[in-house]
Amino acid sequence: MNGDTTRDALQRPRDRRRTAPAAPVSTAVPATNGRVRRRGPVRVLGAVVVVPAIIGTVAIPAYAMMPGVEDPKSSASYSLTQSEAQDLVVPGLVNQATAAADSYEVTTKEEIDRKAREAEEAQQAAWAAELASRAGNGDYAVYTVKAEGDDYPWWDQLPDDYGGGLSPLRYYYRECVDFVAWRLNRDAGVTSAPWKWDWSNLASGSAYVWADEWAAKGWPTSSTPVVGAVAWFPYNHVAYVQSINGDGSVNIEEYNQNSDHSYHRRTIPAGEALYLYPPA
Repeated sequence: MNGDTTRDALQRPRDRRRTAPAAPVSTAVPATNGRVRRRGPVRVLGAVVVVPAIIGTVAIPAYAMMPGVEDPKSSASYSLTQSEAQDLVVPGLVNQATAAADSYEVTTKEEIDRKAREAEEAQQAAWAAELASRAGNGDYAVYTVKAEGDDYPWWDQLPDDYGGGLSPLRYYYRECVDFVAWRLNRDAGVTSAPWKWDWSNLASGSAYVWADEWAAKGWPTSSTPVVGAVAWFPYNHVAYVQSINGDGSVNIEEYNQNSDHSYHRRTIPAGEALYLYPPA
């Protein structure tokens, strides 16, 4: 009996090893952190899809796939017209517009000179018409040539630009109008108060309106200069006609011709000014 017991005890362990179920084979890959990572079906599917896509993006050249194009062209030779990628709408007004082209005309020196002469003649004709329109009627004083020179009595007074006031003729000192007013008084034989001519009965302080004021008073004006007349310039200036030369040019005396409030003499062509005859 003891022998059977011993045999049974030795037999049981052997039988247990033989009858125990086999352990399943593990597919786990040992991880470095001691945990087991498993290759699930999702990870396998991701590898199958992503890896070919990366390879295709890097290795395959890009093509422009456009609707209606059977044979795709490389983007390097892409044509917007052929691809029909964008419909171009042209308004009807654009279709009705006419094409214009610039035309060029070659002009010779002779033509340029001729046009310049025509322009100058037209300007002179306009000036002559202006002079004729300003002509007045009535008598005027006739004077003979007198000695020229700066006889203006207030040559040392401060002009308006430097705070100066009005002269006894009621124009600003050393302005062109004050000098001419002095000469008209001198020619009339008046060199002190009471003055024959001043701002109140001659013309305003702006030389620009003297021609109109002459005409308004009925005093004669002309394109023909006379001694003692006022040479009127449309750029707001007046001067005194000292004498007339044999060739028709005119010697004038003036103040402040170039805004320096000083006395000047010069000779001008007769047609350069309108002449306001000295009032009687």
